Amino acid sequence: MANLRNKNSISIPKKLLRKKGVVILDLEEYKKLLKYEIEKEYIDKIVKEGLKEKKEGKTESLESFLQREYPRLYEDYTH
Repeated sequence: MANLRNKNSISIPKKLLRKKGVVILDLEEYKKLLKYEIEKEYIDKIVKEGLKEKKEGKTESLESFLQREYPRLYEDYTH
């Protein structure tokens, strides 16, 4: 894919650039990008699951949750 020219440069064939494209990132930037994408997939999965549960009627309102789980907090909750 890439050819080593000397210690400070590489050669990438134009055919590869035109066909697929190329991204060059340093290792830290790549790790950040990878972490972001993994977190995004996880969040997307949670949202999808939540929407499914809402559609199936398995969710409850914040008001009823507070009233059941945190009665003292519910007293201060403005509804």
